[in-house]
Amino acid sequence: MTVELTEIEHPAAEAPVPQDDEGGGRLRWIALGVVVVVWVILGVIFHGKGTQDLPVSQLTAFQEWLNELRNTIEDAKFNGNPIFLPIDWLSEALDWTVTQLQNLFVSDSSRPQGVAQVGWAGVVALAVWVAYALSGLRIAILALAVMLSFGWLGYWEQSIDTLIITGVSVVICVIIGLPTGIWMSRSKRVTSVLTPVLDTMQTMPSFAYLGPLVLIFGIGNPGAVVATLIYALPPLIRISAYGLSTVSPSTVEATTALGSTSTQLMTKVQLPMARRTIIVGLNQTIMAALSMAIIAAFIAGPGLGIPIIDALSVLNVGIAFVSGMCIVFMAIMLDRATSAAGERSEATSRREVNGQRRRLILGISAAVAVVVVAISHNQLRWNVFPDSEWGRRIANWVNDATDTISNSIGQFTRWLSDAFTEVFLNPPFGLDAWFVDAPWWLVSLGILAVAILLGGAGKEATPRLAAAVALGAAAVLMSGYWADSPLDMSWVIYWGAVVALLIGSSAVGGGGALIPTAASISLIFAVGLWNDSMVTLTMTLVATLFVMIFGIVVGVWMGRSRRVDATVRPFLDGLQTLPALVYLVPALAFFPAGRFLAIIAAVLYAAPVAIKITADGVRSVAGPTVEAAQSLGSSRWQMIGKVQLPMSKGSIVLSANQGLLFVLSMVVIGGLVGGGGLGFLVINGFSQREDFGKGLAAGIAITALGIMLDRITVHTAARYGRADTA
Repeated sequence: MTVELTEIEHPAAEAPVPQDDEGGGRLRWIALGVVVVVWVILGVIFHGKGTQDLPVSQLTAFQEWLNELRNTIEDAKFNGNPIFLPIDWLSEALDWTVTQLQNLFVSDSSRPQGVAQVGWAGVVALAVWVAYALSGLRIAILALAVMLSFGWLGYWEQSIDTLIITGVSVVICVIIGLPTGIWMSRSKRVTSVLTPVLDTMQTMPSFAYLGPLVLIFGIGNPGAVVATLIYALPPLIRISAYGLSTVSPSTVEATTALGSTSTQLMTKVQLPMARRTIIVGLNQTIMAALSMAIIAAFIAGPGLGIPIIDALSVLNVGIAFVSGMCIVFMAIMLDRATSAAGERSEATSRREVNGQRRRLILGISAAVAVVVVAISHNQLRWNVFPDSEWGRRIANWVNDATDTISNSIGQFTRWLSDAFTEVFLNPPFGLDAWFVDAPWWLVSLGILAVAILLGGAGKEATPRLAAAVALGAAAVLMSGYWADSPLDMSWVIYWGAVVALLIGSSAVGGGGALIPTAASISLIFAVGLWNDSMVTLTMTLVATLFVMIFGIVVGVWMGRSRRVDATVRPFLDGLQTLPALVYLVPALAFFPAGRFLAIIAAVLYAAPVAIKITADGVRSVAGPTVEAAQSLGSSRWQMIGKVQLPMSKGSIVLSANQGLLFVLSMVVIGGLVGGGGLGFLVINGFSQREDFGKGLAAGIAITALGIMLDRITVHTAARYGRADTA
């Protein structure tokens, strides 16, 4: 599923791009080596100069302005400014909707008799019937087992709360996302305008916008739904637009020639033909919404996030494991249900399903479900799920095992943490020497050079860049004064103008990595968090290195053996569906807090997607090519090194792209356990009122880092990796 999403989000990486000739490619790699050598030499010469390192307590003019903006919004909202009336109505509507669903399906001691209108037995019956109606018998059985597991593990109410928040958010995503996807598929101008917005929604860490959301929507149900909506909406929009735009042009032309209107063309041809792709987008949106269950708990959102956050605060690995498994089971159920629903809808449209028999079974099962719902409403034992010891027993067993392992390897893990940090991060050998302790201008030029050599400059990069700088200079002149410091407000205006034009021009094309990279560097510098951004960048690069090592080694192993793939893939699915915060609990139990702990958690979180993409790339190498190499007497290692890896290099670069983005999101969460960098600032800004502006600025910087890394790897894949598979 991740591979499909990656390809859809970055269609440029799919287009066959002419490969450079052998001599040009060799010169480019020589130039890259020269850049690295010059970077290292100048880094030694100018070590510790121009690093833009600021104390945590110091705020730049831009960050102070963000604090003032928050105060202005608070005052306006408190004084009943009419502009907030629609927002208040929306908050009340969201809260009312979630509350009514909770009254209907969730038992609560605060209500009379502490019972729900539909008890647990009725909820299970309804879930099984819906699963059968949409996805078939196998998914109905899976839904039965998963729904019962919530109660057996002791988290029935929290699981239903999570399903309610997820369901409400996904319904709103469909209402907004599908029309927007249709709009984007019909207009390149709309696509160019919305693409940077969607990029920001996907790359900005959720902690960064929790503070503003609480400010506007308040805590509890409304804030939880809106936070989930922001994170889960982009996949549906992107994938729907992609699916509709790839409908066969000849089919569209034939339908138009027969006199179909635009509405008929969309409803009778394009939507039915893009149905499977749209369901993929819905699947990704559901998974994204579910992954926000924990983060929403930080703003009093109900659900399974609450016990996981409590477990993190007291380091209870067992509770985190059990509640995390509930989320995994829920994700598997929803993933399989949506996928099977798409396949069944296609089979139904081709009349491959016996409609009369199916309607009979649906009618009988619906009657049974109604009877069970009525019983659950009237009978207490079918309303409130019976107490179960299974969850507590499993949690105690996990805690005992964790304590035993931690006591056995505690000294070794502390040594490993210190040694790893010294070798890979700290100067003089670690990446901090070349990113954190080097001058900002040297790092900027180095990153731009790497972006140009790997991802290309683009045909229109130079005039656009010149126009952007000219516009930025004009903005500085109009501000009325020159900056005494590169962190003063006039520089914010200057770089803001530069970034606005760069991102705008990047959205409509250019074909290279230079423009978005320059925009990202400018934005990081403008918000005044250069040094902290470089700390986060070094952690991201080190973690991605190990993600790719695991990705290539395990991915090649899986790609060459169906049996290994069938054995390993379920474990990868489980790791991939666990919410990011769950990884911190066991990692904190085994390793001391710090940057190494954040990197370990990030590698665990990001490795599954890199492994899957690499495995699929290795497996997709043409069979005749492999047979030809075998007939020439190639050994196993020759086959891997000379045939399969070179021919799947596009997939490997794309796995690096996804690994980078997953690592970046997890390194930010690592700020909760001493990871430092932008992650710490985001968390601190969320929890400390006076640091609100700095936390929001850190979120902007993380977004810029994500866009920069994404575009460099995507354009590199398009340039080097796709012609071999074209």
